[in-house]
Amino acid sequence: MALASLACLALAGPTVAAEASRAPYGVTKTGEAVEAITLKNDRGMTVRILTLGGIIDEVRTPDRHGRLANVIVGLPDLKAYEANGSFNSIVGRFANRIAGGGFTLDGATYKLPSNPKGIAMHGGPHGFGSRIWQARPFSGHGRAGVTLSYRSADGENGYPGALDVSVTYTLDDKNALRLDYEAKTDKPTIVNLTNHSYFNLAGDAARDVYDHRLQIFADRYTPTDESQIPTGEFASVAGTPFDLRQPARIRDRVASAHPQMLLARGFDQNFVVRKQPGDPLPLAARLEDPDSGRVMEIRTTQPGVQVYTANGFNGSQLGSGGGALRQGYGVAFETEHYPDSPNKPQFPSTVLRPGQVFRESTVFSFPTPVRPAARHASAGGQP
Repeated sequence: MALASLACLALAGPTVAAEASRAPYGVTKTGEAVEAITLKNDRGMTVRILTLGGIIDEVRTPDRHGRLANVIVGLPDLKAYEANGSFNSIVGRFANRIAGGGFTLDGATYKLPSNPKGIAMHGGPHGFGSRIWQARPFSGHGRAGVTLSYRSADGENGYPGALDVSVTYTLDDKNALRLDYEAKTDKPTIVNLTNHSYFNLAGDAARDVYDHRLQIFADRYTPTDESQIPTGEFASVAGTPFDLRQPARIRDRVASAHPQMLLARGFDQNFVVRKQPGDPLPLAARLEDPDSGRVMEIRTTQPGVQVYTANGFNGSQLGSGGGALRQGYGVAFETEHYPDSPNKPQFPSTVLRPGQVFRESTVFSFPTPVRPAARHASAGGQP
């Protein structure tokens, strides 16, 4: 029995405690220092987060053979992130679109910075993704994490009320990355927070994601008009390319001639997450890369998930792996409230008032089945 126990310990390899470390990453064009916070669990998975916008710069996770690769579609440096707005960052104060460039709250009308179509997008040109956040790393009990905090001033980008925001990133020993959002305000305001990271389970954005298999746990979606503003309707996914209740190749669905798919040139759709009684974190989506064997599951408390297949990538930007980022080289899962909620009373409310606390959570987990031979090799044995 003693020999058997020793053999098991040898195969398991040395235990590495979860840790959170910080290091300089660079200086912004306005002279602000940016740090990189690296989280590591005892299985070797690592996550790197920047204090600029809470950007998730890397998620290194194993394939079926135990080989680690970055499944985040990262950018090569700080300059590239500064030039690309909400890329891989926290999005706020209001994620996604607001029609007409504004909203009315308690009888007062607020105008927001808008694009040429009159749409306020992702919190404005200087949203949360372009701000420096204060970092408090932590580790222990098999977890490593960091809490980022930021105070958004009253009137910032046109939004009322000073908003104190925190986002806590926690990496556990099961290869799951959890994001917990919290916000408080001193005046009535609207809040919709998400993370706009692009994933590519092939690793290092080596190719497009069109052969990934995607499953969305949603029976309904919110169709949009030609400006990609929700019409207010809740439509059944049945009989449409948005019916992903069973896994399907992304390539097969984006090839559809459905008007909504043609409008966005791929997926850019908000799905209504199917709630499960007694489950505070229902499964919203599952992504699998058949070649690498990597699997990602997304659970969330949020009512919706906007699935976006990087339709705007055009090859002009290089990724962190050195290759050009072309259309379809990543997929984002923006767990959030529905677009244009402030102007759609039938949608779940995004109003936050003094004394209330905004709380939402999303978990990105990587339950990739690693072959026993790969586990043995990574533990120091012979394959």
